[in-house]
Amino acid sequence: MAKESMKAREVKRAKLVAKFAAKREALKAAGDSVGLQKLPRNSSKIRLRNRCQLTGRPRGYIRQFGLSRITFREMALDGKIPGITKSSW
Repeated sequence: MAKESMKAREVKRAKLVAKFAAKREALKAAGDSVGLQKLPRNSSKIRLRNRCQLTGRPRGYIRQFGLSRITFREMALDGKIPGITKSSW
């Protein structure tokens, strides 16, 4: 599991991205690079990292479910994700 501080940092970044999204788009459209540089670095969408919603694991992330591969497998085998079955052929 990821540290709580890492999870909190990602939440804080996501809030900053949402807060400055409109302003950032307006500055990009105007071509104002100086204005963009004055915005907080963490307000850039590129600085967000996809993390598992339950464990906070940053790698092996499955976008469709918002989970890491390990958490996804555990939940799928327990039957907690509807419509997912273990394949066998």
